[in-house]
Amino acid sequence: MTGITNEYQQPVGNALPEWKPCPRPERITLEGRYCRLEPLSRVHAADLWAAWSTAKDDRGWTYLSIGPFAEQQQFSDFIASAAQSNDPLHYAVVDSRSGKALGSLSLMRIDPANGVVEVGFVMYTPLLQRTVQATEAHFLLMKYAFGLGYRRYEWKCDSLNAPSHQAAIRLGFSYEGLFRQAIVYKQRTRDTAWFSIIDSEWPTLEQAFERWLSVENMPGGVQKMGLSQIRDSLNHRCPTDI
Repeated sequence: MTGITNEYQQPVGNALPEWKPCPRPERITLEGRYCRLEPLSRVHAADLWAAWSTAKDDRGWTYLSIGPFAEQQQFSDFIASAAQSNDPLHYAVVDSRSGKALGSLSLMRIDPANGVVEVGFVMYTPLLQRTVQATEAHFLLMKYAFGLGYRRYEWKCDSLNAPSHQAAIRLGFSYEGLFRQAIVYKQRTRDTAWFSIIDSEWPTLEQAFERWLSVENMPGGVQKMGLSQIRDSLNHRCPTDI
């Protein structure tokens, strides 16, 4: 409830007299400390195929709408096609030290008029999962979207995908609810769980990411404090601590 009413005493949302549509995200490189995001292209296909080939089985594709791929050429063709897409707009996650692409993710359902964008097609290979680079990649994409003026940043996943649900909460998303029987994919039904971050929450989340990724918190690439722990400490600061 906003506490704001119109001339008919009906409750209405906050006025946004200065609101303008956001620019569309572009194919640019986003630099981080441990990784960078590069516009996905066919040149990343060999690295990504090699990284996916380290998987013991195909469970990493269960909750994705595409894959698994039986042959490298089939995978390379998918990467080439994805690289041409404007929505989803795919980025390769490139390890800063090795220079190799280890995964990809995208901005999708891009809605400049309302300032809403979703992160999706998160295709993290075993070499990227549960690494500093995996988290920094999400931070870089969030920072880019909010920097463009987007008001709402969404995450959606199969409600049965527990790791995705846990990742969203760890990254600072708020769970919003369940859309029942929202999608049919891979010849099965999907209830979709919705999560979001909004612009008013971003400054604290950005500060938490920056502290977590700092050299002081990552001696030798190993965290001293967890991301959720840092975020909780920022959310519970006293005014005298600011």
